[in-house]
Amino acid sequence: MSNSIQAIRGMNDQLPDDLTCWQHLEQTASVVFNQFGYSEIRLPVVEKTELFARSIGKATDIVEKEMYTFHDRNGDQLSLRPEATAGVVRAMLQHGLLHNAIQRVWYFGPMFRHERPQKGRYRQFHQIGVEAFGMAEADLDVEVISMTSQLWRKLGLTGVKLEINTLGSPESRMEYRDALVNYYQASRDSLDADSLRRLEINPLRILDSKDKAVIELNRSAPDILEYLDEASREHFERVQLLLGKLGISFIRNPNLVRGLDYYSRTVFEWTSDKLGAQSAICGGGRYDGLVEKLGGKSTPAAGFAIGMERLVELLTIEQLCQNRERQDVYIVQTSESALEIGISLAMEMRNAGISVISNIGSTGFKSQLKKADRSGARLA
Repeated sequence: MSNSIQAIRGMNDQLPDDLTCWQHLEQTASVVFNQFGYSEIRLPVVEKTELFARSIGKATDIVEKEMYTFHDRNGDQLSLRPEATAGVVRAMLQHGLLHNAIQRVWYFGPMFRHERPQKGRYRQFHQIGVEAFGMAEADLDVEVISMTSQLWRKLGLTGVKLEINTLGSPESRMEYRDALVNYYQASRDSLDADSLRRLEINPLRILDSKDKAVIELNRSAPDILEYLDEASREHFERVQLLLGKLGISFIRNPNLVRGLDYYSRTVFEWTSDKLGAQSAICGGGRYDGLVEKLGGKSTPAAGFAIGMERLVELLTIEQLCQNRERQDVYIVQTSESALEIGISLAMEMRNAGISVISNIGSTGFKSQLKKADRSGARLA
């Protein structure tokens, strides 16, 4: 094994026994999304680096430190996608799907970030999510949140918590930003190096700090509710009202800001205390300015992304993963003529919807029976 090639650190193989839970989750999610009127979209995993620099933000950790970026033979700078929303917006604009139209789409696939691998955080990870365009009403925010709630119910998942917040309009957020800068400047000695860097670039991200001293400092930080314009306040109040009418419990987390610069107004996360430090299994919100930022007309939008690895881990902890499906029949042969009959019989049974494994190779009868037993087939 010393000379064998190993998988890249933080990029994991998905083995047959593991995929049963993944496939169950994918199939359940696709049913729920389709019930809400969302259609699947499939996107390339490589995009122009500029797409993510303009959407996520040049000064974010993702763009500055975490993207897999390279130049192709034409000299174009390209990146493996670190998230899917920007690519969905690019596709909507490129194919003219937003001309006076409401669009609802869902996606699934791998994302890539060069982070320090740890439990629940990988360099290749998978997300399944939705994006909806053309609706400015708070009802859309509640629709995408209720989709996740419905998915948890279908999966049998309990004990997950919904946290919500608002980031307001760009104008009210600028006022809030100034208030945060003044607050943190007065307590610079309590800020760690990362927070000091964020203070210069995006002080709202300090609210998301994991440093103990900064967490304590954030308990007394200004609250964005004090800086909301009237429209943003009414929007957030309606979100809370409709969630209550749907019976979806939530808590407001004033420090919830999300890690991407394009969010506005409503943001949310679903978390579980069974996953340790990486507790978020789903995050999303509204991003009304992103389409315009990427060259389109002003278009309201909202969506979410589910971290598949974390959700599969949670389903496994809660013993909600289905066992790998057993084959129906394992065919053993006692002679060359029986082998020929077995091949034909296997095809007849498969055509009838029966799953069949045929023994291949001239092994003894007892050896074949042992293989049949190990296969887990119901009959041999």
